[in-house]
Amino acid sequence: MSRLPPLVPGFVAAGLVVGIIGASLGALFVVGSGADGSILGDPYVRRIVVFTLWQAGLSAVLAVGLAIPVARALARRRFPGRTALLHLFGLPLVLPVIVAVFGIVLVFGGHGWINQALDRLSLGPLGSLYGLQGILLAHVFFNLPLAVRALLLALATVPGESWRLAAQLGMAPAQVFRFVEWPVLRQALPGIATLVFFLCFTSFAAVLTLGGGPAATVLEVAIYQALRLDFDLGRAGSLAIAQLAICGLVAAGLLGLGRSVAVTPELGRATARPDVRRGVGALGDGLAIAIAAALVALPLAALVARGLTGPLSTVLRDPAIWSAAGRSLAVGVSAAALALAVACGLAVATRELRLTYRVRHLATAPDMVAALPLATSVLALGAGLFALLHRVVAVFDVALILVAGINALFVLPYAMRLIAPRMLHVAEAYGPLCASLGISGWNRLRLVEWPSLRAPVGLALALGAALAAGDLGAVALFGTQDTATLPLLLYQRMASYRMEEAAVIALLLMAIAGALFIVLERGIGGREHP
Repeated sequence: MSRLPPLVPGFVAAGLVVGIIGASLGALFVVGSGADGSILGDPYVRRIVVFTLWQAGLSAVLAVGLAIPVARALARRRFPGRTALLHLFGLPLVLPVIVAVFGIVLVFGGHGWINQALDRLSLGPLGSLYGLQGILLAHVFFNLPLAVRALLLALATVPGESWRLAAQLGMAPAQVFRFVEWPVLRQALPGIATLVFFLCFTSFAAVLTLGGGPAATVLEVAIYQALRLDFDLGRAGSLAIAQLAICGLVAAGLLGLGRSVAVTPELGRATARPDVRRGVGALGDGLAIAIAAALVALPLAALVARGLTGPLSTVLRDPAIWSAAGRSLAVGVSAAALALAVACGLAVATRELRLTYRVRHLATAPDMVAALPLATSVLALGAGLFALLHRVVAVFDVALILVAGINALFVLPYAMRLIAPRMLHVAEAYGPLCASLGISGWNRLRLVEWPSLRAPVGLALALGAALAAGDLGAVALFGTQDTATLPLLLYQRMASYRMEEAAVIALLLMAIAGALFIVLERGIGGREHP
């Protein structure tokens, strides 16, 4: 019985996550089953489902397909600025979606940088940004860097012996790709492609802003319109159930395809690759890297340039802007802290089940609980909570609490993946020594665990706070004029074509998200990276 208390936080955390998601899905099922007629019998809804699947599939193919040559080029080329470029590829992960979308509009929109350059050259303008093409561009912007970094990690597992053997055999670059790189990439690609598909399938802010009308609407936006604009709970519930069913299939595919055969990693010795040559190959690698870098860097540069030349003094003197900024900070920090607390409880349960109780099969249960939000979506969960609570409390009066709670659930998987492996490693490495020396409780946490856990805890807090502060999904559903955050204000300014003010707000939001990330990661995590 003395060993039971360490499991209690895990039970509480798991009960909280499962209870909220289960109650929300139950409410959706009730209101959805009470709707008149079959939602899939509506031709408009069928078109939405087809378009949602189509744009997600195209986005995944484009992002992952373009990532393959970029990752291969970065894997075999060393050049000044390579590290900075990899850091640049990490920005889309923490950049607020609505901010990045505004940057894309500034570059590729009707009056964007590219059309201005084409006009100076007396060439025709690009086609309209709004519609499928704009959605695909935004999804590639966010997911190409993610796929590149994931494929780079896969290529790093190629053993040095394979490269030496390829060099001894005099393999040409095409043969190196076929016999050395492709077996590793083939194992990683299904999981990466499925993850990108899933992220694009549940995309909201990019589609809401760049969709351009009913012809380019996805399920996530349809749920928002049914609930917030039409106040049709039955329709919102039915749409959310349809979305959750498809999301469940996608999540099952991710779990099934994401497993790969283990590859022996390189033992830390630098090995010259036989396919690093000058000429056409180097030119192709340089072109792939330049295109990917431009795709990510240009919208960010446009944001900074437009924001700094906008009406800074007018916007920054507006009290509503700073009130919204304060609410964004509060939502970000609260969501990150709540997600961290739940993740720590689940991670402790994983550690105890694995090392103390020796039940390895049950030890995966906390990880599955932490991954539950990935099987739903922000709008579906929000719709369920609205259906569950609107008869009990004034939902819009507690909007910020709901927004923070929903965002906490959706940053929980990130926090869990950062903290649980390190916590388990520390227990395996130092647990027997602590037991022999009688170090336990607070002393064990302070002297043994915290020095190793500090970096992942800081990164989990920083990532969660930046993501939650810049999220538009939940606040678009529950936010009002009195509870608007900066992402919602930015969307409202863009929707009303007040682009000069929107540029300043976007720059401020980007600065706040970046400052949150840097301060929390460095202030709590120190200079060590997990």
